[in-house]
Amino acid sequence: MKIGIVGGTGPAGRGLALRLASVGYEIEIGSRSSGRAAEIVDELIEEWGDRGYQLKGVSNEEAALAEMVVLATPWDSCAPTAKALKKQLSGKLVICMANALARVGNEFHALYPPRGSIAADVQAAIPGSRVSMAFQHLPAKELGEIDTPMEGDVLVCADEQSAIDETIEIVNKMDNLRGLDCGSLANAAPVEAFTAVLLQLNKLYKTRSSVSIIGLE
Repeated sequence: MKIGIVGGTGPAGRGLALRLASVGYEIEIGSRSSGRAAEIVDELIEEWGDRGYQLKGVSNEEAALAEMVVLATPWDSCAPTAKALKKQLSGKLVICMANALARVGNEFHALYPPRGSIAADVQAAIPGSRVSMAFQHLPAKELGEIDTPMEGDVLVCADEQSAIDETIEIVNKMDNLRGLDCGSLANAAPVEAFTAVLLQLNKLYKTRSSVSIIGLE
């Protein structure tokens, strides 16, 4: 499967691109500038060596033509970017990995968009697509350290069960990560907002924590 990562040149987008490429997906990292995306791919290959991963730098418009698409733009441009790419994204699974956060003093505080979550705003912007929410709680730096195993649960929300199932399938292909069905996008707001708590924990305890749910078989 070819997966396009729109706005994929930031730490989270490029980290996820590496993780997905390492388990066999063909990845197109998108940017407003295809040249910038190509530079990022070159940087990743220089850092990690040529491992045969299928990575390509393209424009956001080209990335949106992939079979499945991840939105990795800053939170305040997720819905506008999706709306601008509405035609390319029609009928596809679109995974939103953004968090709405603002720095207040020494802390990050959660923000709540008009529909409660970034993912819900994106779904409203592209009603012809199936939008899911995932990957909010994975540390961006650790995502990109592909020789170090990650552990944690990836909470997945979507209004269509097929979107949840397909997102979980992708998550479960990555070693030591487990996708969990957390219901509709009505539950996306607290999941996105909890990232602010994780960031505070990471700062206070000087670590990179993720989420693990106990008591599930």
